[in-house]
Amino acid sequence: MKVIIAGGSGYLGRRLVEALKGNYEPVILSRTPERHTFPGAQMVGWDARTASGWGSLADGAHAIINLTGEDLAARPWTKSQKAEIMNSRINAGRAIVEAVRAASVKPKVLLQSSAVGYYGNAPMPVDEKSPPGHDFLAEVCKAWEASTAEVEAMGVRRVVFRTGIILDPNARALQRMIVPFKLFVGGPLGSGRQAFPWIHPDDEIGAILFLLENESARGPYNLTGPQPLTNAEFARTLGKVMRRPAFMPAPAPVIRLVFGEMSVVVLEGQSAVPARLKGAGYTFKFPTAEAALRDLLA
Repeated sequence: MKVIIAGGSGYLGRRLVEALKGNYEPVILSRTPERHTFPGAQMVGWDARTASGWGSLADGAHAIINLTGEDLAARPWTKSQKAEIMNSRINAGRAIVEAVRAASVKPKVLLQSSAVGYYGNAPMPVDEKSPPGHDFLAEVCKAWEASTAEVEAMGVRRVVFRTGIILDPNARALQRMIVPFKLFVGGPLGSGRQAFPWIHPDDEIGAILFLLENESARGPYNLTGPQPLTNAEFARTLGKVMRRPAFMPAPAPVIRLVFGEMSVVVLEGQSAVPARLKGAGYTFKFPTAEAALRDLLA
């Protein structure tokens, strides 16, 4: 069964391909296919704006998984970069809808990625029934999710997974967190009171596969660990696992000075709980941040 992964050449896509191999035929859509090697997967070029050159692959495919979107931390948030962050998601979603519309045999399911930034700055617990926020990241997530909504009217089951911070050692987020602790200057960011919605990469992939294969799964699902933490609590846990102190906070004014508007990514957060995922019967392999970090940093 063919599973098309749009924007699947990043660290999450690589893990997903490995998990899919054996039971599915992964097809990766990439704007730079010549730069990547994925044993066991078909690599196909696309422009991330249209169905040109790849749209026929959607005909009879089992699933499409849309991970496409400009990296939030790739560049400073200038006006043009914010437009790229938004448009990269909208255009890719429209291209996928175009391919599904043209398919004689529609895909069974479309999994649409999003983020818990959908909820805005949410220090109190929020679940999938909670309303969206109103800041830039919330607007991006709303547009990202809406970009593929039309396929539901075509009879395609659609799942939206709102992901927290994936604790992947190969991803920028965890790499940047670890460095200060290695230098014995680790600690919370800003006040430390902001929520820190984490998830182990094995549970991120496990949940995606669970939603792919669970035919009753529809609509939004938070992909976060079941143990909500503040940034300070996570910092203490990371220090404990690394056997390093966690008392040196990074002042919020300095973070804002260095990162500008992008600083909201670390100075604000969402206490997003995976209510629907747990209700659907998914069992977390790493239910606590300490267990997750001990596995990742062993």
